Amino acid sequence: MSQQHRGRDDRRGGRREDHRGAGPRDGRDAKGRERSGSRGAGGPRRGYSASRPSERGRRATPSRQVAVEGLRLVREEDSYANLVLPRLLRSHRVSGRDAAFTTELFYGSLRARGRCDAILAACVDRPLDDVDPALVDILRLGAYQLLDMTVAPHAATSETVALARSEVGAGAASFVNAVLRRVGERTLPEWIEEVAPDREKDLAGHLAVVHSHPRWVVRALSDALAGHGRDREEIDELLAAQNAAPDVSLVMRPGLTDLDELIDHGASQGHLSVFAAAWPSGDPGDLELVQQGRVAVQDEGSQLAALALALGADDLVRAEDAHWLDLCAGPGGKTALLGGLTVGHDADLLAVELQEHRTDLVERTVADLQEAGCEITTRTADGTTIGAELPGRFSRVLADVPCSGLGALRRRPEARWRRTPADIGHLAGLQRDLLRSALDAAAPGGVVAYVTCSPHLAETRLVVADVLAERDDVTQLDARDAVRAGILPAARAEVDLGEGPAVQLWPHVHGTDAMYISLLRLAEAPTVEGPA
Repeated sequence: MSQQHRGRDDRRGGRREDHRGAGPRDGRDAKGRERSGSRGAGGPRRGYSASRPSERGRRATPSRQVAVEGLRLVREEDSYANLVLPRLLRSHRVSGRDAAFTTELFYGSLRARGRCDAILAACVDRPLDDVDPALVDILRLGAYQLLDMTVAPHAATSETVALARSEVGAGAASFVNAVLRRVGERTLPEWIEEVAPDREKDLAGHLAVVHSHPRWVVRALSDALAGHGRDREEIDELLAAQNAAPDVSLVMRPGLTDLDELIDHGASQGHLSVFAAAWPSGDPGDLELVQQGRVAVQDEGSQLAALALALGADDLVRAEDAHWLDLCAGPGGKTALLGGLTVGHDADLLAVELQEHRTDLVERTVADLQEAGCEITTRTADGTTIGAELPGRFSRVLADVPCSGLGALRRRPEARWRRTPADIGHLAGLQRDLLRSALDAAAPGGVVAYVTCSPHLAETRLVVADVLAERDDVTQLDARDAVRAGILPAARAEVDLGEGPAVQLWPHVHGTDAMYISLLRLAEAPTVEGPA
C-alpha cells in the first residue's frame, strides 16, 4: 500500500497513525473496530470493564438511528431532508413523542452543523475533514443533544456512543466518548464565546457561528435586507427565524374543501392566506383530506405568490383572460391553486415542467381538480422555449423559477451547506431566460408573475431589472395590492409589504418563507383605427 493511501485509511476511524488527540489506539482496524487478534479464544476481552464505552449497550435507540440514517442520505445522496425523514420514520416505526424527538434532532443538527463543527473542531486535535464523515455525523448529533436539547448529558453521551459502535465500530465509540466529554465541559454560550469571531471585528464570521449559516450566506442575506428596503440590523432576527422550526401550514384546494371541514379535523385558520389552515402538530400526511388530495402542505408565502396572480391580478390583466400558464410547475402546489381558480374565470391552465418525473408529480397533484372540472393540462417541455413555441397566447403566466432556495432554509436546512456563490450566477442566467420566455408567451396586456423562494438580489431585483432593460413593451406593476388580495381581510392592514413595486416576504416579518413576487405587464396591442 502506498504511503498516500495508508494515510487516508488511517484517518477513517477518527485517528491518524501518530494517535494525536482523542481516539482509540492499538488493536483497531482502519474504522476503529477491534482486530480479531485483540480477542482471546473465549470469554471477555482483555481488560474488560463494565464502565468502558466499548462494553456498553450496542444498540442505539430507533430515534437516533433514524437521525443518523437521514444525515447519511442527505450527505451521500444529496437527498432532501423533508423527503427523507417521513420515509425513515415510517420504516423504523417511530411515532408520537419519539418522532417529535427525532424530528428535532435531525433537523436541528442539520441547521446547527456549522456551529457544531466549530465546537467539535476545538475538541479534536485534527481537522474534521480528516475524520470519517459517518463519524462526524454522529458527533454532530451528540453535540446537538448536549448543547441545544434538554437531553441529560449522560444520556446524550452514552446513546451517541452506542450509535457510533453500531454504525462504525468499538474504536469509534471510544473516540466519540472522548470528544463528547470535551464538548460537555462547557455550555453553548461558553462555547460561542470561545469559538466565534469577535462581533465587532468580524460581524459575518460571528453571525456565521452563532446562527450556523455559511459566511457568504450571512453577507448575501444582509445585502438582501438592505436591497429590499429593510434595515441590515434585522440580520440577527432573520437568521434566527431561519433556524426556527416552521409551523405546518396547509392549503385548501379551491372548490374541494373549506375551513369548517378542516377545523372539524383539528386544524385552525391560517395566519395570512385566505386558503391556509394551520395544523397543530404531527404529520398531516395521515389526514384523510390530505390523502384525498383536497388539502396539501404548503407554506403561506407560496400560497400568496400564486394568489397574487390568480386573484390579485384581476384588475391588472388587460388581455382576453382565457389561457393561463405555469411555466415551472413542479411539484404542483402553486399549479393546484392556479388551476382551482381558473373555474371562476372560465380559463384553462397549461402546466409545464422540464423533467418528466416532476410532471408526474404535477399530474398527481391536480388530478382531483381535473375530476372536479378544472381545465388543467400538463406538459413536459423546456420552459425557456415555451415563449417561442406559444408566443402571445397567455393572459396570466406564473414564472416560479428554480432558485437557490435561500428563502426556505427553515424547511430545507441542508440547502445552506450545499449552495455556493457560484450557484447563484448559474441560476441567475437560467432565471433571466425563463422570464424572457414568460414574457414572450404572454398576450398583449397579459400579466407575468416572476417568483423566487430566495431574497438574494442577484435572483430577484437584478433579474427583473436586466430583463426590463431589454424591452420597452413591459411595465413593472405594483404587486402589493395583488398580494393583499390573497391575505385574510382581518390581516391586510397589518401586513408590511414594503415600498413596492415588488413584494419580498420574510420569515422574521411575515412568518413565511422569503418569497419574492414581481408582477410585469406586457403592453396592450395598439388599436387600429379605420379611415375617418
